Amino acid sequence: MRKLYFSLFFLVLLCCTSCVDVVEHYDFKADGSCRVAYTFDMGKAVSVLMNLMSDSLKATPQFGAVKDTTLNFYSALPDSTQQKMTLAQMNLAKSSNLSVQMNLPKSVMKVSVSHQAKDAADLQYYLRNIATIASQSNLKPVKGGDMKDFNAQELLSGQDYYTYDVTPHKFYRIIDKAKFNAFMKKTAATFSMAKAMLIDMPYKVVLNFATPVKKVNNSKAIVSADRKHVTLVTNMDEIIKNPAVMNLKIDF
Repeated sequence: MRKLYFSLFFLVLLCCTSCVDVVEHYDFKADGSCRVAYTFDMGKAVSVLMNLMSDSLKATPQFGAVKDTTLNFYSALPDSTQQKMTLAQMNLAKSSNLSVQMNLPKSVMKVSVSHQAKDAADLQYYLRNIATIASQSNLKPVKGGDMKDFNAQELLSGQDYYTYDVTPHKFYRIIDKAKFNAFMKKTAATFSMAKAMLIDMPYKVVLNFATPVKKVNNSKAIVSADRKHVTLVTNMDEIIKNPAVMNLKIDF
């Protein structure tokens, strides 16, 4: 059961920057804590990919399985990964949850990863390390039926292309263009497939604050009238052309 959910998680992460709706959600509280959640909705992509699947694949019990569950991220990790983790890594994983909603015949495939950070330092550690922890899980490539196999480790090692600077009164992240370009080279075939199937690639970042923000440096970011909510809406086509569109410097 553990391997099933974790394999689903990595399948979605592999596709997350090429054929799903992606939302990063941050809720900063007055006490300094923050809940961060990444949601990957593959519904649109599944509806397109179903046209490419054979009838025999659609008839399998695995394809018809319905899932709606939440489990602790640490419990979803293989035993081999748990045994190699430091105390800080274990605490990170134990304070994170993995939620899976799946009903492929109805084009439902959504995965969320959430973490409750107790303070700014905890949030920064999470953002800097969650991809590394996941990529060290030694998972086998995920089989995609008649589709190409997906290598989760290659994806996640490339996903870690942000530099974070988080304090009690600022949230800064800058994209590392060298790492991003390396990621793009590894996933070029996936992007080409998504574009060929006319699959949209939207990406949204939502940040909610307990107090009004003082400064936001991204011109595409929309600040609410009360200055407590910041939203950045873009897509992978735009990000590929200008990776800096994902840079955020917010003082609050």
